[in-house]
Amino acid sequence: MPSPKKPLDAHEARVTRAQRRLIALGAALVKTPFDTGTHDQLRHFLTHDADEVLTSLRTLEDRPEAELRARIAELAGHHLWTPGGAA
Repeated sequence: MPSPKKPLDAHEARVTRAQRRLIALGAALVKTPFDTGTHDQLRHFLTHDADEVLTSLRTLEDRPEAELRARIAELAGHHLWTPGGAA
């Protein structure tokens, strides 16, 4: 896959890291639901990181649809969508 023209901005990077972290924690909870280390990590995320991540997510969601679609296309390495219409 081609690399994007510009790297992830701070909000995109924060949300991406959090999504990967939460998926890993969710998988760990499924595998070993009573592991106290996993619970501690989840608590830490919710206490220390979640607010900042949610702020970044809201910032991304507030972007105009055309901007979001263009950015997704850039990151995915294709441009099937054009402003004013679908592929």
